[in-house]
Amino acid sequence: MSVPTARRSSPAGAPQPSRAHWQHRLAERGVDRQLWLLAPAVLFVVLLFLYPFFYGLGLSFQPTKGGPFSDYARFFGDAYQRDTMWITLRIALPAALLNVLASVPIAYRMRGRFRGKRLVTILLVVPITLGTVLTAQGLLNFLGPTGWFNRVLMNLHLIDEPVRLVHNYWGVFFSLVITGFPFAFLLVLSYLTGIDPTLERAASTLGAGWWQRFRTITLPLLMPGLATTFCLTFVLAFSVFPSAVLVGNPAGETRVISIAAYQAAYEQYDYPYASAIAMIMGLIELVVISVVLLGRTRLYTGSTGGKG
Repeated sequence: MSVPTARRSSPAGAPQPSRAHWQHRLAERGVDRQLWLLAPAVLFVVLLFLYPFFYGLGLSFQPTKGGPFSDYARFFGDAYQRDTMWITLRIALPAALLNVLASVPIAYRMRGRFRGKRLVTILLVVPITLGTVLTAQGLLNFLGPTGWFNRVLMNLHLIDEPVRLVHNYWGVFFSLVITGFPFAFLLVLSYLTGIDPTLERAASTLGAGWWQRFRTITLPLLMPGLATTFCLTFVLAFSVFPSAVLVGNPAGETRVISIAAYQAAYEQYDYPYASAIAMIMGLIELVVISVVLLGRTRLYTGSTGGKG
């Protein structure tokens, strides 16, 4: 008497499960064909993010001289290198905060329908397509010593000499605001449009004004989105490099931590030291993000009524 194929035993005597059997077993554990679509994304993250991170982390503990932590001690023991942390924070934190705060009222107005909305949105988002180099060139032409801004003020006899707005802190700050605002605006607009508008309408029927509705309904629901937007814009601003060189003073007041890592790697060819600086840079970002997300949980917990 023949045995069914699905029940046919292996030479060792153990039953051979069918393909349908294994699919059923995986489905019971939440693994189906659609989940396998994540495999390319997981591979992408591993190859381009996790592997470089762990490789750099291991390299930072292999200094050319001293023990495993000697490069970290070398960085914190050098005031010139250590100051790059505070310089970067002094640039990135205000720029990220301004981008988020400026995007809230504009996005709040833009979520409604009005004539010319599409054109206004395009004008607000266009700077994101310019790139850092073109933005820096525009700042030099507009805010430089011989730029339009200073020439107009001098022709109006409002100033006697050009105002220094580039090749210093303000040049980098303006560059980060110009390139970071469209990104923050799109995120905040997405979160605002995800908030259920019937909540504000219900409050309006009860006599609440626009400021009271915004303060007690919209803003609390928007806080998780604002925290996430701030974290993302802060990471972009903290990793500033081209702007600090093109419209800043890379040897002085805008010598950010990314420049220190670059110089260690490609001028001194000390890759373990550069990796240590990069790890310190990532740790600072992680600390700031953790503080912001912790504050978000204390400010508001609950459903946002949509994407917000």
